[in-house]
Amino acid sequence: MCGHEHPDVAVSYNNIGVVYKNKGDLENALVQYQKALEIRTRVFGSDHPDVANSFNNIGVVYDKKGDLENALVQHQKALEIRTRVFGSEHPDVASSYGNIGAVYGGKGDLENALVQFQKALEIQTRMFGSDHLDVAKSYNNIGLVYNRQGKYEEALEYYQKDLDITVRLVGDHPDVAASKYNIASLKETQGDLEGARRLFLECEQIYAKVLGADHEETLDAATRAQTVGE
Repeated sequence: MCGHEHPDVAVSYNNIGVVYKNKGDLENALVQYQKALEIRTRVFGSDHPDVANSFNNIGVVYDKKGDLENALVQHQKALEIRTRVFGSEHPDVASSYGNIGAVYGGKGDLENALVQFQKALEIQTRMFGSDHLDVAKSYNNIGLVYNRQGKYEEALEYYQKDLDITVRLVGDHPDVAASKYNIASLKETQGDLEGARRLFLECEQIYAKVLGADHEETLDAATRAQTVGE
């Protein structure tokens, strides 16, 4: 018997929180994650990876709720603990930088978002080398920021880096289609309508192969290909 103050009980609360989050029940997810955090803090103290993970999970829920200030606080707490426990060169530290970047992006603070995404990319590149999906994700995140800033050439450069890595690592996969979709949207903005149409069609083919012809992603890509420039 574990009793209430046991790491396994915290794991169960955390897992229940994950289920609620995936169902879209963010209030109950938050309750479960906070219960896990309380137990972990009492059992392990404040400087422990599991405590950091709980702060991270709570931050994710606040982000999904649109409560970006609280999301930022939680992700910063996770980052501080992870840095103390692991040092600066660790995948979880990079993940926290990425999460903080996403929150800044949601707040419209694109300069700070870019700084955080670049920190994540630097750590990931040093740890994993250039061919890793986490590296590709950071390239994509930086591309999204540049796109929102209207820096289209820089955005295209980073989107392409993301795509090159993702194609090499996973082949025909929704992540590849998502990367091509971003580039297609950018090309449409730049006025390269044929290039955009070609990429939207490639997205449609990948989505149809992997997700099915009637999937919403497939249908959306098909519609975008048909309506380029309209």
